[in-house]
Amino acid sequence: MTRSLLRHALILGLLSAIGPFAIDMYLPALPEIGRSLDADIRQVQLSLMAFFLSLGLCQLVYGPLSDLWGRKRPLYLGLSLFALGSIGCALAPDIESLIAFRFVAGLGACAGMVVPRAIVRDLHTGTEATRLMSLLMLVFSVSPVLAPLAGSAVIAWADWRWIFWAVTAAAVLAMAMMLVFMEETRPAAERTDSSVAGALSAYGQLLRDRHFLGLVLIGAFGMSSFFSYLANSSFVLIGHYGLSPTQYSFFFSINAAAFIGVAQVNARLCARLGLPGVIRLGVIGHAGTAVLLWALFTLAGVDRLDVLAALVFVSFGFLGLVIPTTSVLALEPHGRIAGTASALLGTLQMVTGAAVMAVISAFVDGSARPMVTGIGACALVAAALTWRTLAPARPAAAVVH
Repeated sequence: MTRSLLRHALILGLLSAIGPFAIDMYLPALPEIGRSLDADIRQVQLSLMAFFLSLGLCQLVYGPLSDLWGRKRPLYLGLSLFALGSIGCALAPDIESLIAFRFVAGLGACAGMVVPRAIVRDLHTGTEATRLMSLLMLVFSVSPVLAPLAGSAVIAWADWRWIFWAVTAAAVLAMAMMLVFMEETRPAAERTDSSVAGALSAYGQLLRDRHFLGLVLIGAFGMSSFFSYLANSSFVLIGHYGLSPTQYSFFFSINAAAFIGVAQVNARLCARLGLPGVIRLGVIGHAGTAVLLWALFTLAGVDRLDVLAALVFVSFGFLGLVIPTTSVLALEPHGRIAGTASALLGTLQMVTGAAVMAVISAFVDGSARPMVTGIGACALVAAALTWRTLAPARPAAAVVH
């Protein structure tokens, strides 16, 4: 493994993790934010959904910008917006202001979601791209481990507002690292045929590409099953099972160990089974475990924290095979418009996740049932899309003479 590959994985992983870190770090503080700002569960969840919505929609802007301007300038713009929005969150006097500034922060954070995927496509294709994307996911997976622990440490030492000062500092650090250590991967000579009209045409081309859309939506519903857990886990684990914020942080972080473990074998599995084979394997494992989780908690009446922990761990481990591999396979034919294709991929995934969270929030009752139902339903949709998009080719029938 080359030093260059590791350097790119570290920098791109850190850039990609800025937005998720801003989510995961404040999850342990959601109940305290509600008490501090006199807001109910749905209002506090709305601050999360607002971040997801802007995180998804504005990727449609940053993707073409990264094709037009190069990869680094949109990242500087996005990280600056994220820092300003996070400062606003730290100073928010009420829940409405917090929701608005979280939306602004998402407008900036989405640059770190879309542009690194385009950089991966600039640098590599095929198995090498999967290797880099898996390494990126390895760095990215540190966020669910460290961020909730950092968030619980902050609220143990100070109030929840310091969480947003911390993520502001992280954005400034990311800009400094990018300035010093990251080269431009889309030089000016490659931008000459990029334009706003070309970006609109590219979006039209991608929206007519059923294979691209199928792969994107497999990843979207896979991610949405995780978002179902992300949006509800603090209320379920702290409110229903009685964990402290620090205990919740440890509980939440163990799921990242599944992603980290899978990231070590993903590239080797892709070399052996091919990218479509790895996606099929991951989706079958994820859906099977998620449906078992749903059946136990809704049909069999199980309500045990250890069962929830074990099945979520296994299910999200399989999901670690799906997310990076669908992204690589979707972007592979679209190197010329990699930024635009990455933007549409990210937008569809984040907007799908926000919609799923909105639906589940309507059924919140304090128990784990709405959460596990969302996880299971999204996993089944991902499985159906995989069967439709990546069904193995049938051998041609023999011709009888």
